[in-house]
Amino acid sequence: MKTSPVFPLQIFYDGSCSVCANEVERYVRKDQDGRLILVDISAPEFDPAALGFTLAEFMYQMHAIDRNGRVFRGIDAFWAIWQAFPASTFLGLCGTIIKLPVVNPAARLCYRAFAGIRGILPKRRAACEI
Repeated sequence: MKTSPVFPLQIFYDGSCSVCANEVERYVRKDQDGRLILVDISAPEFDPAALGFTLAEFMYQMHAIDRNGRVFRGIDAFWAIWQAFPASTFLGLCGTIIKLPVVNPAARLCYRAFAGIRGILPKRRAACEI
């Protein structure tokens, strides 16, 4: 099993994707200790090259980078995020379950399927301008 991330953990997500944004924003609302930092890769000021990645790599799958610079991708990024929560909570339990031998390959397959259709999911509406 991977070593737990060193917090804070930066979560790189597509803020223009309504499903993606709603999910990670829910994590941050539940994060009482400030262990999670959101980075919107759809923001004009986001520079993936500064991190050694392309925007296409970030858009392809979820990324999280811990304080030590360790990179977690896809299902491993979700596992890293869920480590921010006590094992007694639902999200903490998800972090344990996702590593089970039968669950992990199934979760990876489901995530790949989700990543494949993510581009056709509803986009967030831009803020209303006055």
